Amino acid sequence: SLENCDVSVTSFLVDKATNPSNRQEEWEYIIGFCDQINKELEGPQISVRLLAHKIQSPQDWESLQALTVLEACMKNCGRRFHNEVGKFRFLNELIKIVSPKYLGDRVSERVKTKVIELLYSWSVALPDEAKIIEAYQMLKKQGIVAEDPVVPVDKTLVPSPKPKNPVFDNEEKSKRLAELLKSKKPEDLQEANRIIKNMVKEDEALQQKVSHRVSTLEEVNNSVKLLNEMLSHFKRDESTQEDKELLKDLYNDCDKLRTAVFRLATETDDDDSALGDILHASDDLSRVINSYKKIVEGQSIMIDIPGSTASERMCFRRAWTSLNFYKEYIFGFETLVFAASDGRASLFGVFHSSALVGLTSGSCRRQFARFNTLKRRLDRRRE
Repeated sequence: SLENCDVSVTSFLVDKATNPSNRQEEWEYIIGFCDQINKELEGPQISVRLLAHKIQSPQDWESLQALTVLEACMKNCGRRFHNEVGKFRFLNELIKIVSPKYLGDRVSERVKTKVIELLYSWSVALPDEAKIIEAYQMLKKQGIVAEDPVVPVDKTLVPSPKPKNPVFDNEEKSKRLAELLKSKKPEDLQEANRIIKNMVKEDEALQQKVSHRVSTLEEVNNSVKLLNEMLSHFKRDESTQEDKELLKDLYNDCDKLRTAVFRLATETDDDDSALGDILHASDDLSRVINSYKKIVEGQSIMIDIPGSTASERMCFRRAWTSLNFYKEYIFGFETLVFAASDGRASLFGVFHSSALVGLTSGSCRRQFARFNTLKRRLDRRRE
């Protein structure tokens, strides 16, 4: 039925917004949930039923996230939602959380405090919702609330900020989904369900990508720290063979991670905020690898990053990382040496035209073009 389809979208969003595995509040889903409530005729009724169940979760974090969602809905979903929350049917579910007769003895103080703060702030900010005021005053009479909490009342119902990159910011898809959900044709509802399933798959793929990036960067951080620590105590004439073998293993790990970080960089959009972390990890790997070559192998290393602005340095690093990764496929590649002179970076070295021979990767060709663009810019500055 149409109602079941509405519930499936709303349930999907609230499940994502209150998932106990979330590391932080997922505002893209929270705002998406609010938007969905505002779109649907039965949105407030459906949502409060879902939230009541989540708020009473035995998992502290899930319950707190559900209360954050509830607070956001009160700020963003208007009078229809206020009226639904202001019914005893829902208010009784909140009272159960703080009352020792029901769940009060099993619920954490954080959750109970949040519930009391919300009830108090609504009782002040929404004087027309008599039942909310009555429920709060009853808690005071029963001694469950000893004194009014300190809450910035003037900010309690200020709308929450829109997330920078909401999950469902594809206006065309959202508009199409809203139209399908309002239809009573079975084929339209089937199409809506298909879109929802695709959205779920896309989100799961995105979450998997983010999880992989986080775990890779964490591995880089740990490996770099450990190798740096061992290098700081390394003495070529005194270190044992076992120490040298361990150092070699750590070096190999870092060298392999460069490939993983390179892939992350090429798969990440230039305007993605995560790119800075990826490039920082790449820099850390390059530094510790060069330190190993200098301290353990006795090689002479002289590298600096040209460019006077952060964006130029970022561009150069991606290009340089890409070229290093693919250099085994490049013919006529001559060594580039970067040296700082008079506070300004200088670039020495030549790329022959034959350097493009054997470049089968489109990504590498793009990075090479980016590298040459930056090189020309730097050359003009030196003139």
